[in-house]
Amino acid sequence: MKKKKLNLALQGGGSHGAFTWGVLDRLLEEKDLEIVGVSGTSAGAVNGACLVYGLTQGGNAAARDVLSEVWRKNSESQQHSILQPTIVDKMMSNGNIDFNPYFRFFSMLSKSLSPYQWNPLMKNPLKDLLLDIIDFDAIQKQQRYKLFLTATNIRTSKVKIFHNAEITADAVCASACLPHLFQAVEIDGEFYWDGGYIGNPAMFPLFEQTRCKDLMLIQIDSIDYNKAPTQMSDIIDRATDISFNSSLMREMRAICFVTKIIEKGFDDDGRLLKTNIHYISTGDLMNRYNGSSKLNVDWDWLSYLKENGRGKAEAWIAENYKKIGRQSSCDINCIFL
Repeated sequence: MKKKKLNLALQGGGSHGAFTWGVLDRLLEEKDLEIVGVSGTSAGAVNGACLVYGLTQGGNAAARDVLSEVWRKNSESQQHSILQPTIVDKMMSNGNIDFNPYFRFFSMLSKSLSPYQWNPLMKNPLKDLLLDIIDFDAIQKQQRYKLFLTATNIRTSKVKIFHNAEITADAVCASACLPHLFQAVEIDGEFYWDGGYIGNPAMFPLFEQTRCKDLMLIQIDSIDYNKAPTQMSDIIDRATDISFNSSLMREMRAICFVTKIIEKGFDDDGRLLKTNIHYISTGDLMNRYNGSSKLNVDWDWLSYLKENGRGKAEAWIAENYKKIGRQSSCDINCIFL
């Protein structure tokens, strides 16, 4: 059976990354699909590390199992957290937790105190969770799958791409380090914040270090918003979406430009490869929820997002799966330019 080869670019977004989990879960059911490279940021880095580790351990089925285990244990580990949705939250939205008084207090606290003050012991439950499930040595030693995780170097303002041999639990945490929630992650003397500020996700490593002709972007943060926000919390949420999408928008513009050059006959002696772009997004789903929902890891919420992701992937497969290896299945000019 001839394999359909695909690179994946996975965006971050806190617990909204469960949507990406659902997309991946459905894609991995396709027996003739072969993942070549994965680039992820923040929650996309978590999903990417789980995906590649699972693939190395037992192919698509094992990857599905690892993804499921990480998301389930993440939810279970926070069952007794004060940041849980209240009954009112579940009645009103099923995702937001802004009726939780502890969330309101935590939100105010994080605007006046840094994690160095209210979390002086640098406790990051994500690291312990990852170390319990993923053998990072296995990711580092394998050569079959390319994994790229994006973080922001605080000192230089430059993008840091952690590649296979550099992938550790700390690298994943660095990619997912929101500075108002966690202390900066130190790796080899450098300090890192969330990669979303500079590459969400970074796609250039997939072009530079693989020769795969097809790339799928799984996007979480909304590009379009149905109205101008007027509440302060909504303004902050929308500004965050725009900020975390800005690097992606610029990179997609560059991809469009290079594609036009190649179509006009210039491929730099074969070094430029025309890439088919595929795209699955949350659409307007996340416009129904505010930023508090990104901290909600209640199992019902994660399952809802996962099933939405599976549904979007199912629809994409039915309409576009046959286009892998042949042509793009989306118009990036219309979406991103």
